[in-house]
Amino acid sequence: MATFSELIADNSKLTADEIEHLAELVAEWRLIADLSFADLLLWLPIRKNDKSWPDGYIAVAQIRPTTAATVFSDDLIGSTINWGQRPHLDQALSDGEIVRDTQPELVGEIMIKQETIPVIFGGKTLAVISRHRNADLMRMPSKLELNYREIAHNIFQMIAEGSFPIRNSIYSSESAPRVGDGLIRLDVNGIIFFASPNARSALSRIGFQKELEQQNLGEVFSSLHKGDNQPTDESWQTLLSGKYLRRAEYESPGGVIDLLVIPLTKGEDRIGAIVLLHNVTELRNRDRALVTKDATIKEIHHRVKNNLQTVSALLRLQSRRVEDPIASAALAEAVRRVASIALVHETLSNQSTESVEFDQVFEQIVKNAIELNPRQIKFTKTGQFGSFDSKIATALSLVVTELIHNALEHGLSEIGDLLKVEIIKKINTYTITIIDNGAGLPDNFNLEQSANLGLQIANTLTKNELNGSIKLFRSADMTNAEISFVVN
Repeated sequence: MATFSELIADNSKLTADEIEHLAELVAEWRLIADLSFADLLLWLPIRKNDKSWPDGYIAVAQIRPTTAATVFSDDLIGSTINWGQRPHLDQALSDGEIVRDTQPELVGEIMIKQETIPVIFGGKTLAVISRHRNADLMRMPSKLELNYREIAHNIFQMIAEGSFPIRNSIYSSESAPRVGDGLIRLDVNGIIFFASPNARSALSRIGFQKELEQQNLGEVFSSLHKGDNQPTDESWQTLLSGKYLRRAEYESPGGVIDLLVIPLTKGEDRIGAIVLLHNVTELRNRDRALVTKDATIKEIHHRVKNNLQTVSALLRLQSRRVEDPIASAALAEAVRRVASIALVHETLSNQSTESVEFDQVFEQIVKNAIELNPRQIKFTKTGQFGSFDSKIATALSLVVTELIHNALEHGLSEIGDLLKVEIIKKINTYTITIIDNGAGLPDNFNLEQSANLGLQIANTLTKNELNGSIKLFRSADMTNAEISFVVN
C-alpha cells in the first residue's frame, strides 16, 4: 500500500509546506476523532495541476475513534470517488466552508450522519475531512458528550480557518495525553466549566478533593503541595491560563500528572482552551525502577571488572615468583584471558544498555597485544563489529584474543610483521578473519587435534558459545584464522 506521502505526491501538486500541514493534521487528529465520537477520512482532490478542476478525490488518511464504535470496518485509504459522487465534499471544497446538518444515510445497518470540513492553509483549501458518526447514538447525549462535541466543532472551525493544527506543536507524540485520559475545558479567563471523570480522578490523586467547576485551574495547581518537579520558567497560572500551547508535568507526593494545554480560537479571538491530563504516576514509578535497575546492573559490571582485575593482578604476581618458564608463561596467558573478560564488563559498566559496542573492546584487545610484543607490528582493520549482547561479546573477546596472540606468537615474518583483521557482516551473519604473514601452519595441521591451548579455547567457545565455526588455512602466503557465526 502506498504511504501518505506517496498518495499526495502521486495525486496532487502541493508544496512542501502544504504537505507538511496535512501531515501535522494527520499526526494530531486522534484528538478530533475522539472528541467527535466519529470516524474521519481525509480526502485529497485529484488534480493535474493547481489550476485544473479536480477529477475526484482519493482517501489519503483514515482514523477511528477510541471513544465510540467505528462505523467503517474496512480500510478506505487509497479508495477514490469521482467529482459529483459526494456533493457535500464538492461543496466544502468549492466554498471553503463546513457543511453540516446533512441527512443521515443508511450504510449497511447503521444510519450515518456526515459532516465535511475544508482543510485550509494559507488561504487555500488543500483537502476535505469527512466526519462520519452513528446518528442513533446522538439522540440522548450526556454532559460529557455535549462538551466533547462542542470542542470538536471549535477545532473543526479552526481547521477551516487555517489555525489548526498549531504549527510546530508539541502534542503529536505518542506520549502526549489523550482525550480518554482526562479533559478539562476552560473559558477565556482560565476558569473550569467542565471536567471529565478521569480528570477529576487525576486531580484527586494529587490532593485536590474540591469541586473543580468555577475554579481557576492555574490557582488549583498553585495551591497544591509543591513537589520537586515544578515549572521554573512560568508560573502555574501562566502555564494553565489557556492562552498558549503548553506541555508540563506536575509532581507531588501523591502522584504525577502530565498536562497538555491547547488554546481554542475563533477567527482572531481566543474563546477558551482544553487541558488534557494524564495520571502518569505508575509510568514514572516504573521509569524510576528501571533507572535504579540500570544503575544496579552497571554497578555489578563495575565490581565484576574490579574483581577480575584483582584476579589478574594476583596471577601476575604469582607468575613473577614462579621459576619454571612454562608455568610462568601459562600464568601470563591466564592474565591475558581474564583481562579480555574484564574489558567487556568495563564497557558494560560505562553504558546504559546490556549491549556492548564491541569495536571499543576489540581496539583495546589489539592495543594490549601489540604493546606486549617487542616487534613492530603493522596492523590494519576493515569493517565494523557493531553491538553484541554481553554473552556473545564475552565469548568473542576471548576468541579474538586467542587468535590475535596466536598470530603474533607464531605468525612473525622476517620481512616485516603484518596483522590484518577483516570483519564482514551480511544481514546477521558475521565472518571475522585474522590474517598474518608468518611461516604458516605445520604440515597436516588439524585444529581439533591441536595441542595449542589457545586454539582449543577459541575452537570450543566458537562452537559452544557462538554456535559458529572456525577454520585455519593458508591463502596467498598468508595464514588465515576465520570464524563465522550468526547473531539472532
